[in-house]
Amino acid sequence: MRSLFAFLLFSAITTYNIQAQVSIDKALIAKFDQLLSEKFKSNETGATALISKKGQVIYKKAFGMANLELNVPMQTENVFRIGSISKQFTAIAILQLMEQGKLSLQDDITKFIPDYPTHGHKITVEHLLTHTSGIQSYTNMKEFGAISRLDKKPEELIQFFKNQPMEFAPGTKWNYNNSGYFLLGYIIKKVSGKTYPEYIEENIFKALGMNNSYYGSDSKIIKNRAAAYGKDNKGFVNADPLSMTLPYAAGSLQSTVEDLYKWNQAVQTYKLVKKETLDKAFTPYVLADGKKTDYGYGWGIDNIQGSTAIQHGGGIPGFLTMGIYLPKEDVFVALFSNCDCNSPEETAVKLAALTIGKPFEYTESKADTTAMKQVTGVYEIPGDEEQRYITYSDGKLYSQRNRSTKFNIKPYEKDKYFFESMMNSIEFVRNKSGEVEKLIFKGRSEPTEWMKTNKPIPSIMEIDVDESILESYTGDYELGPNFILTVTKEDNQLITQATGQGKIEIFAETETKFFVKVMDAQLEFVKDSTGKVEKLILTQGGQKMHAKKIK
Repeated sequence: MRSLFAFLLFSAITTYNIQAQVSIDKALIAKFDQLLSEKFKSNETGATALISKKGQVIYKKAFGMANLELNVPMQTENVFRIGSISKQFTAIAILQLMEQGKLSLQDDITKFIPDYPTHGHKITVEHLLTHTSGIQSYTNMKEFGAISRLDKKPEELIQFFKNQPMEFAPGTKWNYNNSGYFLLGYIIKKVSGKTYPEYIEENIFKALGMNNSYYGSDSKIIKNRAAAYGKDNKGFVNADPLSMTLPYAAGSLQSTVEDLYKWNQAVQTYKLVKKETLDKAFTPYVLADGKKTDYGYGWGIDNIQGSTAIQHGGGIPGFLTMGIYLPKEDVFVALFSNCDCNSPEETAVKLAALTIGKPFEYTESKADTTAMKQVTGVYEIPGDEEQRYITYSDGKLYSQRNRSTKFNIKPYEKDKYFFESMMNSIEFVRNKSGEVEKLIFKGRSEPTEWMKTNKPIPSIMEIDVDESILESYTGDYELGPNFILTVTKEDNQLITQATGQGKIEIFAETETKFFVKVMDAQLEFVKDSTGKVEKLILTQGGQKMHAKKIK
């Protein structure tokens, strides 16, 4: 449960009363205004933004409309559903209970939910916090849509998802998981003797003076609540209803940008948990094979222009939110959007980069055709199966990761290129002889080094397949007990969806062979002697899995 003005904003635009000790950089403020006004139009759905530096708010404004139907402009005091930003509140609550000696992060969840099926594994509280439990996320279940408007008690929703098959052994992989945080909310209830809403209200909202923050409710009268919107091919629409009993500890909280600032200040000054505890929350979890994830306890750990960024976004029908903290520079950015059609994530990152004086601004330089051709090839990360293809065509250079989308990269310095409309860049490194030996990819995570190989660039061509042939591939394929891969067709495009997971498009390279753009995976449909499709073969991670067509 996931990612923000023209000059006619009247009194809806307000600027925070900046304390005297913080100097105002008018040019910087103007850049904030420009970036946000381009993203959030005055007559469309809106956003609220807050930026602080060294403990002082330097910018707070509102943009667009809080309610399109009543023509109400957005105000900085408007209350938004913050979605998965709620997870950091849940994580802190768990850590408080740990410090009080009421639980251990290594406790098996069956200590609190005795009948929870763990399939012979030990699933710990820490696994839930770090999205490494292997439990399937209930929001990815096909059946979730049928209950999305129904109020459920925590015990009822746990019953809804607990018998789903495990996705992997605990601690071996990372997969974002709302079920884990739902269970954490229930554990808070069992350990503290208070319901999750009661615990958060008493121990966080009231304690910190977060007077405009609430556990989500559609029936409660909430002053300054922003309306929730989506968008279809005809324009803006009211967001789909969702019972707030369902996101629970994974995403049901509501707040304002100023209250989220209060929250961040309290967290960073150790008013809620000790420094040594917080340090663990902000440390990337390490999997069983030694690989680091990009997630701690309730926060993601990222990178913005070389600076560590502790962050989380939220997505819930009608709202997308983003909160970013840069500890080295003591910069905090909160950006809330009241349309799930307009993500604030990229804009929030750009605001943070501007604030620390490292904006994502590149000026394209003249292309050096010879240099471009020299960097083409296949690049790999040692010990990893992923590949990056650098290709040259019609005077342009392109980067493509496995079979994913091919992006044009543009030069801004010698051997340095940027992705247009993205916050990524690539630097090619040459040896003493002037030969390209590797590339450094810089994005939101830590920079990664890809070594140049002598392997040929594969020919990856997407072709069109007759609609009747695509139709013959639709159906259910059994990958394992209670694990089904469903293939459907939407607008002449094949879509796959595994049990408990989201939808993924597949693309044809031959009439029977298809590939995935978002990961390194291929599918081949196999027919029997009569021409009837009898199975598919899924190739992923070097393994082949045969799945019989059962429907």
